[in-house]
Amino acid sequence: MTVLDAHVHLWDLVARPQPWTERFPALRRSFLLPELESVLDDHGTDAAVVVQAGDSIGETLDLLALAAATPRLVGVVGWVNLARPYVRRSLAALRTAAGGGKLVAIRHQLQADPDPRYLGRPGVRNGLAAVAEAGLAFDVVVSSWQLPLVTDTAAALPGLRFVLDHAGKPPIASGDLRAWRADISRLAELPNVAVKVSGLVTEADWATWTQADLAPVIDHVLACFGAERTMAGSDWPVCLLAAGYGTVRATLDAALGQLDTAGRAAVLGRSAAHWYRTSALGRVE
Repeated sequence: MTVLDAHVHLWDLVARPQPWTERFPALRRSFLLPELESVLDDHGTDAAVVVQAGDSIGETLDLLALAAATPRLVGVVGWVNLARPYVRRSLAALRTAAGGGKLVAIRHQLQADPDPRYLGRPGVRNGLAAVAEAGLAFDVVVSSWQLPLVTDTAAALPGLRFVLDHAGKPPIASGDLRAWRADISRLAELPNVAVKVSGLVTEADWATWTQADLAPVIDHVLACFGAERTMAGSDWPVCLLAAGYGTVRATLDAALGQLDTAGRAAVLGRSAAHWYRTSALGRVE
């Protein structure tokens, strides 16, 4: 079984500052490809999809160039300004850039956008339609209270594949998952939506979380989406705020014990290969 990490980040603070890291001393340095490859080697991970951390075309071009230089990075989730009328032109430029064949999805930092109804804007939905026309997916990163808007948007755009990052950021630390559970159940009814089991340790109490805190979330995601619409991601290096890569993998492995061999293979690689639909992922079994 080939293991694919569906959610990692890389950034070079010298080339492209990431102002948001100023709040997190552990992340206030560059995380480059050689370090990622070492981490993947140490934990038996064969390949990875790298996801944008800043909303800029420049960063996306950097990530595509990195992906062009190494087969280990089998996909890039990049960024374009979805609210602008030139979205199609921007996507075309990315696809023809170095590594452009590895562009698999677009993402926007929705949970940090000053407009909480960003996804509902007509212009943005036109931009999302352009993403669908380009054959790309849209990664959704939101706070849990934004999930109803995600459901509304995904229902309005049935031709676009949505990938919900970090299981919709459940409020694990608060312990009250009732609204999140209901919203995830409704979202999972839409066949054009998949979900990443990623980023959960940083939604829990960083210092005191246990497997018991994460298990109900992973169980609910699997019950709603099934293995074929669930993919595993570490959220490295952001996960380092609460746990190392190996610990994150161990928590997931423990939670996947309920699945048969085919189900585990789906979550650990095959689902990402299918939902991101790129020839670069063809070697993932």
